[in-house]
Amino acid sequence: MSTTTTRRSRARRNASAMKMVGALLAVFREAAGYTQRSLGAVFCVSEQTIASIEQGRRPLKSDLAEQLDELLDTKGALSAAVRNMPEVDLVPMWAEEYLDREREAIAISVYDSLAVPGQLQTEGYARAVFRSRVPVYDEDEIEQLVAARMERQELFQRKVPPTTCFVIWEAALRDHLGGMEVYAGQVRKLREYAETPGITLQVLPLGRTTHAGLDGPFVLLETPEHQRIAYTETQRGSQLIADQDEVAILTQKYAMLRTQALNTEETRALLDRLLGET
Repeated sequence: MSTTTTRRSRARRNASAMKMVGALLAVFREAAGYTQRSLGAVFCVSEQTIASIEQGRRPLKSDLAEQLDELLDTKGALSAAVRNMPEVDLVPMWAEEYLDREREAIAISVYDSLAVPGQLQTEGYARAVFRSRVPVYDEDEIEQLVAARMERQELFQRKVPPTTCFVIWEAALRDHLGGMEVYAGQVRKLREYAETPGITLQVLPLGRTTHAGLDGPFVLLETPEHQRIAYTETQRGSQLIADQDEVAILTQKYAMLRTQALNTEETRALLDRLLGET
């Protein structure tokens, strides 16, 4: 059996298990007299998050399962179900370490020229991104990847969220991935982020005569220990960069990109114009 076939078989098993856990949560929630909205409010998560878990589109995390068991008096049933979930390796190993660093970072700076950065994507846009992949993912894999991408945005809900800065090349905002409805929803979401305290959003406009980011997208992170690291991706892999000379070069590039990009007010105006075109 090929590696791809094995991975897809595991993904289907994981999807079935997620649906089972979700259905179990729905039964316990209703028996306890909670709606999806009221249950989410107890744990400061959205109604949509609870709905996604119950529909098997988002995995139930072990810490939340334990809290739900206590609240719903389920005698540890949800925690046991989560512990016995089959493992699936949809996220490549080469990306796992970066995601771990991102979750704890105190500062994140992102430059992207190919698509809206994952931390800012809507569910519909993320789905369109994964459906563009070659070779294709099946629908179960896509839904799990979308759920994982949406979870990344929980970093903005931390008690002390990281200081984040995004520079996006305008070319990435001109693509209509997923169609006009998805595109319009993504631009609206970016417009909301552009007003969010702690998030700086700048667009690098088309038509410039200089461009410091021609070598491709990259991310700069600062850890709680104030270590500065960088991350880059290619078609078939990625690299975490800890060498401080290399990080310094990318830091200089990022500083130059920010001077070449529209400022925050000009970026909001551009997003308004793009919304007016939809």
